[in-house]
Amino acid sequence: MRDDKLSIYSMDLAVEIINLVKELKINKESVIANQIGRSGTSIGANIREAQYAHGKADFISKMQIALKEANETGYWLDLLLKTKYIEEEKYHSLNSKCTSIRAMLISSINTTKENMK
Repeated sequence: MRDDKLSIYSMDLAVEIINLVKELKINKESVIANQIGRSGTSIGANIREAQYAHGKADFISKMQIALKEANETGYWLDLLLKTKYIEEEKYHSLNSKCTSIRAMLISSINTTKENMK
């Protein structure tokens, strides 16, 4: 397992998302549960793929996919809050982690693009 900050944060978020999905399915909410389950776990999977990218362009592409998945996860969190499937405290905790990951991804993408010049 990787020990860089982005890998750790994305793995931690994925674990929390999986636990959230379990709770949602107990409450008979499967549509959003399936969506957030896919996007929330895909972030780390794409970051892991980027670590063995075939060059900087491939690395950027994988990290951009992870960024899109993180943004989608944020959308599902917003929707879960608005539909009262999660409490505000849980929302703020998960959304904060997701926002931090997005910031790290943007920074990594921008740094890599600058290094390509």
